[in-house]
Amino acid sequence: MIDATALAEKPVLHGTRIQLVPLSPRHAAAFHATFQDPDVRRLTGTHHDWTLAELQDWCNQAAGRTDRLDLAIEDRETGEYLGELALSQIDKDNASGSFRISLAAHATGHGLGSEAIRLLLDHAFDRVGLHRVQLEVFPFNPRAQRAYEKCGFEVDGRLREALFWEGEWHDVLVMSALALRRR
Repeated sequence: MIDATALAEKPVLHGTRIQLVPLSPRHAAAFHATFQDPDVRRLTGTHHDWTLAELQDWCNQAAGRTDRLDLAIEDRETGEYLGELALSQIDKDNASGSFRISLAAHATGHGLGSEAIRLLLDHAFDRVGLHRVQLEVFPFNPRAQRAYEKCGFEVDGRLREALFWEGEWHDVLVMSALALRRR
């Protein structure tokens, strides 16, 4: 059974090297800088050119959202912004939700994304009560796909030519993790 109030709570989740903290206006500038990187934009399929003001507004509203959870990924020692992730599109009747993550370019390749994903999945399954969490990833991002698989995600299917990027169509892989299969 889903505990819908768990989405209104904005937890701090501690890992070995990172912590997930509520996304707030203090993260907006680093969040904005991350999405100025062309590779980050390509790997996340981000077409919209977010302004700093838009992201400040988004981060400011994050604490009041009761239908989703937006968290910043920080270095546990220094508090440095490493990225952000979200649990959204919650379907209470079917105990499912969607997940996304983006890491700053300097934070990739160190296992920090996998640590963040595990922390969020533990919260989604154990505290929120979800049964299934799904995500979308592009086949041209095999590093992310491997990280998702290490965290218990499996490919469910393919959305053919669902992303138009720089003049070419790309497929999107749909992956999911199930509460019972993760353990």
